[in-house]
Amino acid sequence: MNFLKISIPDLLELGKQKNAEYATAAPFPNIYFDDFFEENALKSVLSEFPEIGKDKSDIQYENPNELKLATKGEYRFGDNTKAFVHFLNSQPFLEFLQHLTGIKETLIADPYFEGGGFHEIKPGGYLKMHVDFHKHKLTNLDRRLNILIYLNEDWKAEYGGNFELWERDMSKCVKKILPVFNRLALFSTTDYSWHGHPDPLTCPPDRSRRSLALYYYTNGRPKEEVESGDGQKIVTTFTARKGQDSFRMQFFNMLVNVAVDLCPPVIIKTLKRFRNK
Repeated sequence: MNFLKISIPDLLELGKQKNAEYATAAPFPNIYFDDFFEENALKSVLSEFPEIGKDKSDIQYENPNELKLATKGEYRFGDNTKAFVHFLNSQPFLEFLQHLTGIKETLIADPYFEGGGFHEIKPGGYLKMHVDFHKHKLTNLDRRLNILIYLNEDWKAEYGGNFELWERDMSKCVKKILPVFNRLALFSTTDYSWHGHPDPLTCPPDRSRRSLALYYYTNGRPKEEVESGDGQKIVTTFTARKGQDSFRMQFFNMLVNVAVDLCPPVIIKTLKRFRNK
């Protein structure tokens, strides 16, 4: 199946052409493309979107920071989805990402889809502002790049669900990206790449916000991407928007941060395994 509207040589050239736009984007390196994939191919992926929460391997996040659903690994992928994500982890696509981002270290795909895969947020759900974990818990590689592929046909602005990118000091939102079908969003993973879908989703009860997420890694990373610590963070860090998020959220995160500071990594990895509800 052909997943792209353009040829591989044109894809690689597109990466080179868009490098400066990606690198200089505010508030941190990011970009998005519309109608990036062949429409029927992406619809075949959407047709395989599972009913998340029905399988024991599915993850149900329910806490002050997030109310969302996710698959784990690739076992919930149908045949079309497997072919699609394997293409996204292939040499040509990795080379496109390398050209686009300008990341000097060799990008490495994640066959385990740690934290990735199908994501779903239902009405009233949210994902508060956060920066992602830096280290893959199995490979110990450095997480450098996120891509999000939105699967929401006929999505209206009044449904909400914007993907928000905020300033490094969390003073304001700089960019909002509506999660419409066949929109590909990419951004660099650093200590200051604050992002999320922080406001409760307002779509009709028969709709949900669906996406496919993949993350890419390198062996080592530039020191300037880590503002504090040693870049060994294996948990996601959430933060409250000033005057907009609850005290309950702030207190919850204070407790989590204390636990992360006091507990050795092996304990943190164990606690992460029990986030499944």
